[in-house]
Amino acid sequence: MPQLKYEQIADYLRARITEGEFGPGDLLPSSRELTEQFGVSRATVIKAMDVLRNDGAVVARQGAGFTVVETPVARPAGRRSSHDRVTHGRPYERLGVPTKEVPPQRVAEAMQLPEGARALRRARLVLLDDGGPFTLVIAWFPLDVADACPRLGMKGPIAEGTTNYVARCIGRSPMRGVDVHTVRLAAKEEAELLRLSQPAAVAVTLHTAYDQDGRALVCEEGVTSGDLWELTDSYTMVASS
Repeated sequence: MPQLKYEQIADYLRARITEGEFGPGDLLPSSRELTEQFGVSRATVIKAMDVLRNDGAVVARQGAGFTVVETPVARPAGRRSSHDRVTHGRPYERLGVPTKEVPPQRVAEAMQLPEGARALRRARLVLLDDGGPFTLVIAWFPLDVADACPRLGMKGPIAEGTTNYVARCIGRSPMRGVDVHTVRLAAKEEAELLRLSQPAAVAVTLHTAYDQDGRALVCEEGVTSGDLWELTDSYTMVASS
Protein backbone atom coordinates (compact mmCIF):
# COMPACT_ATOMS: atom_id res chain seq x y z
CA MET A 1 0.00 0.00 0.00
CA PRO A 2 1.44 3.41 -0.98
CA GLN A 3 2.41 5.66 1.91
CA LEU A 4 0.24 8.65 2.66
CA LYS A 5 1.91 12.04 2.43
CA TYR A 6 2.10 12.63 6.15
CA GLU A 7 3.71 9.18 6.57
CA GLN A 8 6.30 10.07 3.92
CA ILE A 9 7.14 13.29 5.75
CA ALA A 10 7.38 11.50 9.12
CA ASP A 11 9.67 8.82 7.67
CA TYR A 12 11.84 11.45 5.97
CA LEU A 13 12.35 13.31 9.25
CA ARG A 14 12.82 10.08 11.24
CA ALA A 15 15.64 9.04 8.94
CA ARG A 16 17.41 12.41 9.23
CA ILE A 17 17.10 12.31 13.03
CA THR A 18 18.30 8.71 13.34
CA GLU A 19 21.26 9.27 11.03
CA GLY A 20 22.35 12.23 13.14
CA GLU A 21 21.63 15.06 10.73
CA PHE A 22 19.41 16.56 13.43
CA GLY A 23 20.73 16.03 16.94
CA PRO A 24 19.10 16.44 20.37
CA GLY A 25 17.65 19.92 20.74
CA ASP A 26 18.02 20.79 17.04
CA LEU A 27 15.22 22.68 15.32
CA LEU A 28 13.51 20.77 12.50
CA PRO A 29 12.52 22.38 9.19
CA SER A 30 9.55 24.71 9.54
CA SER A 31 6.02 23.87 8.46
CA ARG A 32 6.39 26.31 5.56
CA GLU A 33 9.57 24.62 4.34
CA LEU A 34 7.99 21.17 4.52
CA THR A 35 4.76 22.23 2.83
CA GLU A 36 6.77 23.64 -0.08
CA GLN A 37 9.16 20.70 -0.26
CA PHE A 38 6.42 18.03 -0.31
CA GLY A 39 3.67 20.05 -1.98
CA VAL A 40 1.17 19.44 0.82
CA SER A 41 -1.05 21.45 3.12
CA ARG A 42 0.03 22.69 6.54
CA ALA A 43 -2.49 20.28 8.09
CA THR A 44 -0.63 17.36 6.52
CA VAL A 45 2.68 18.57 7.99
CA ILE A 46 1.07 18.96 11.43
CA LYS A 47 -0.24 15.38 11.19
CA ALA A 48 3.29 14.17 10.41
CA MET A 49 4.63 16.05 13.44
CA ASP A 50 1.93 14.49 15.63
CA VAL A 51 3.19 11.07 14.55
CA LEU A 52 6.74 12.01 15.51
CA ARG A 53 5.56 13.38 18.86
CA ASN A 54 3.82 10.08 19.59
CA ASP A 55 7.10 8.36 18.66
CA GLY A 56 8.77 10.42 21.37
CA ALA A 57 11.17 11.78 18.74
CA VAL A 58 10.25 15.48 18.74
CA VAL A 59 8.73 18.10 21.03
CA ALA A 60 6.95 21.36 20.27
CA ARG A 61 8.68 24.59 21.31
CA GLN A 62 6.45 27.60 21.81
CA GLY A 63 7.03 30.03 18.97
CA ALA A 64 9.91 28.00 17.54
CA GLY A 65 8.39 24.93 15.90
CA PHE A 66 9.55 21.38 16.62
CA THR A 67 12.88 20.21 17.99
CA VAL A 68 14.46 16.79 18.44
CA VAL A 69 14.01 15.48 21.98
CA GLU A 70 17.00 15.93 24.25
CA THR A 71 16.02 13.01 26.47
CA PRO A 72 14.61 10.10 24.43
CA VAL A 73 11.96 7.94 26.07
CA ALA A 74 11.47 4.20 26.06
CA ARG A 75 8.72 1.92 27.32
CA PRO A 76 8.99 -1.04 29.64
CA ALA A 77 8.74 -4.46 27.98
CA GLY A 78 5.23 -5.38 26.90
CA ARG A 79 2.14 -3.21 26.57
CA ARG A 80 2.56 -2.76 22.83
CA SER A 81 -1.09 -2.51 21.79
CA SER A 82 -0.38 1.11 20.83
CA HIS A 83 2.52 2.62 18.89
CA ASP A 84 2.32 5.71 21.12
CA ARG A 85 5.65 5.66 22.98
CA VAL A 86 4.92 8.83 24.93
CA THR A 87 2.01 7.49 27.01
CA HIS A 88 4.05 4.80 28.80
CA GLY A 89 7.46 6.16 27.88
CA ARG A 90 10.08 7.12 30.45
CA PRO A 91 13.64 8.47 30.29
CA TYR A 92 16.23 5.73 30.11
CA GLU A 93 19.93 4.97 30.08
CA ARG A 94 21.57 2.80 27.43
CA LEU A 95 23.72 0.18 29.14
CA GLY A 96 26.99 -0.91 27.60
CA VAL A 97 27.54 -1.66 23.92
CA PRO A 98 25.27 -3.93 21.85
CA THR A 99 26.79 -7.40 21.46
CA LYS A 100 26.02 -10.58 19.52
CA GLU A 101 25.44 -13.42 21.96
CA VAL A 102 23.54 -16.66 22.38
CA PRO A 103 20.32 -15.61 24.16
CA PRO A 104 18.80 -17.44 27.13
CA GLN A 105 16.74 -20.49 26.19
CA ARG A 106 13.38 -18.84 26.89
CA VAL A 107 14.29 -15.97 24.55
CA ALA A 108 15.61 -18.29 21.84
CA GLU A 109 12.41 -20.33 21.97
CA ALA A 110 10.21 -17.24 21.74
CA MET A 111 12.25 -16.06 18.72
CA GLN A 112 12.21 -19.54 17.17
CA LEU A 113 16.00 -19.58 16.90
CA PRO A 114 17.92 -22.81 16.29
CA GLU A 115 20.03 -24.10 19.17
CA GLY A 116 23.24 -22.11 19.62
CA ALA A 117 22.16 -19.28 17.28
CA ARG A 118 23.24 -15.80 18.28
CA ALA A 119 21.18 -12.61 18.42
CA LEU A 120 21.98 -8.94 18.97
CA ARG A 121 21.63 -7.90 22.62
CA ARG A 122 20.77 -4.29 23.59
CA ALA A 123 20.22 -3.28 27.22
CA ARG A 124 18.53 -0.25 28.71
CA LEU A 125 17.57 0.89 32.19
CA VAL A 126 14.23 2.69 32.23
CA LEU A 127 14.09 5.34 34.96
CA LEU A 128 11.60 6.70 37.46
CA ASP A 129 10.72 10.39 37.55
CA ASP A 130 13.32 10.94 40.29
CA GLY A 131 16.04 9.28 38.20
CA GLY A 132 16.04 6.01 40.11
CA PRO A 133 15.84 2.64 38.33
CA PHE A 134 12.41 1.41 37.27
CA THR A 135 12.92 -1.59 34.99
CA LEU A 136 15.83 -3.32 33.27
CA VAL A 137 15.08 -4.28 29.67
CA ILE A 138 17.23 -6.60 27.57
CA ALA A 139 16.20 -6.56 23.91
CA TRP A 140 17.24 -9.32 21.50
CA PHE A 141 17.13 -8.95 17.71
CA PRO A 142 17.57 -11.79 15.18
CA LEU A 143 20.83 -11.35 13.27
CA ASP A 144 19.09 -10.90 9.91
CA VAL A 145 17.24 -7.93 11.40
CA ALA A 146 20.33 -6.57 13.17
CA ASP A 147 22.52 -6.84 10.07
CA ALA A 148 19.96 -4.94 7.97
CA CYS A 149 19.59 -2.22 10.63
CA PRO A 150 23.16 -1.09 11.44
CA ARG A 151 22.24 1.47 14.11
CA LEU A 152 20.95 -1.34 16.31
CA GLY A 153 24.58 -2.33 16.77
CA MET A 154 25.62 1.16 17.88
CA LYS A 155 25.65 2.36 21.49
CA GLY A 156 23.53 5.49 21.24
CA PRO A 157 19.75 5.72 21.54
CA ILE A 158 17.50 5.67 18.49
CA ALA A 159 15.21 8.65 18.95
CA GLU A 160 12.44 7.32 16.70
CA GLY A 161 12.38 4.00 18.57
CA THR A 162 13.67 0.63 17.36
CA THR A 163 10.24 -0.48 16.09
CA ASN A 164 9.99 2.43 13.64
CA TYR A 165 13.65 2.14 12.71
CA VAL A 166 13.41 -1.57 11.92
CA ALA A 167 10.22 -1.07 9.92
CA ARG A 168 11.88 1.67 7.87
CA CYS A 169 14.97 -0.43 7.18
CA ILE A 170 13.42 -3.78 6.32
CA GLY A 171 9.77 -3.03 5.66
CA ARG A 172 8.54 -5.43 8.37
CA SER A 173 6.29 -4.16 11.14
CA PRO A 174 5.02 -5.94 14.24
CA MET A 175 1.60 -7.46 13.68
CA ARG A 176 1.29 -9.68 16.76
CA GLY A 177 2.74 -9.42 20.25
CA VAL A 178 2.99 -12.06 22.95
CA ASP A 179 3.64 -11.07 26.57
CA VAL A 180 4.44 -13.68 29.20
CA HIS A 181 4.53 -12.52 32.84
CA THR A 182 6.38 -14.46 35.54
CA VAL A 183 7.86 -13.85 38.99
CA ARG A 184 11.28 -14.95 40.27
CA LEU A 185 14.21 -13.82 42.40
CA ALA A 186 16.54 -11.20 40.95
CA ALA A 187 19.94 -12.28 39.67
CA LYS A 188 22.97 -10.52 41.17
CA GLU A 189 23.52 -8.11 38.24
CA GLU A 190 19.80 -7.32 38.05
CA ALA A 191 19.65 -6.55 41.77
CA GLU A 192 22.67 -4.24 41.49
CA LEU A 193 21.23 -2.29 38.56
CA LEU A 194 17.78 -2.04 40.17
CA ARG A 195 19.32 -1.19 43.58
CA LEU A 196 17.67 -4.11 45.34
CA SER A 197 18.83 -5.96 48.42
CA GLN A 198 18.94 -9.68 47.80
CA PRO A 199 16.99 -11.83 47.95
CA ALA A 200 14.47 -9.71 46.05
CA ALA A 201 11.40 -10.70 44.08
CA VAL A 202 11.10 -9.27 40.56
CA ALA A 203 8.36 -9.40 37.97
CA VAL A 204 9.53 -10.44 34.52
CA THR A 205 7.76 -9.62 31.25
CA LEU A 206 8.90 -11.49 28.17
CA HIS A 207 7.59 -9.59 25.15
CA THR A 208 8.01 -10.90 21.61
CA ALA A 209 6.88 -9.03 18.49
CA TYR A 210 6.16 -10.97 15.29
CA ASP A 211 5.64 -9.72 11.75
CA GLN A 212 2.76 -10.72 9.46
CA ASP A 213 4.57 -13.93 8.51
CA GLY A 214 5.08 -14.96 12.13
CA ARG A 215 8.81 -14.15 12.16
CA ALA A 216 10.19 -12.60 15.34
CA LEU A 217 11.40 -9.01 15.06
CA VAL A 218 12.49 -8.57 18.67
CA CYS A 219 12.20 -10.23 22.04
CA GLU A 220 12.46 -8.09 25.16
CA GLU A 221 12.84 -9.26 28.74
CA GLY A 222 11.83 -6.61 31.25
CA VAL A 223 12.77 -7.08 34.89
CA THR A 224 11.04 -4.86 37.48
CA SER A 225 11.11 -4.81 41.27
CA GLY A 226 8.03 -6.48 42.72
CA ASP A 227 7.36 -3.25 44.65
CA LEU A 228 7.05 -1.23 41.42
CA TRP A 229 5.50 -3.65 38.94
CA GLU A 230 1.81 -3.21 38.17
CA LEU A 231 -0.39 -4.46 35.35
CA THR A 232 -3.81 -2.94 34.70
CA ASP A 233 -6.25 -4.41 32.17
CA SER A 234 -9.34 -2.56 30.97
CA TYR A 235 -11.91 -4.51 29.00
CA THR A 236 -15.62 -4.72 28.17
CA MET A 237 -17.72 -7.14 30.18
CA VAL A 238 -20.85 -8.59 28.57
CA ALA A 239 -23.48 -10.13 30.78
CA SER A 240 -24.42 -13.69 29.84
CA SER A 241 -28.04 -14.36 28.91
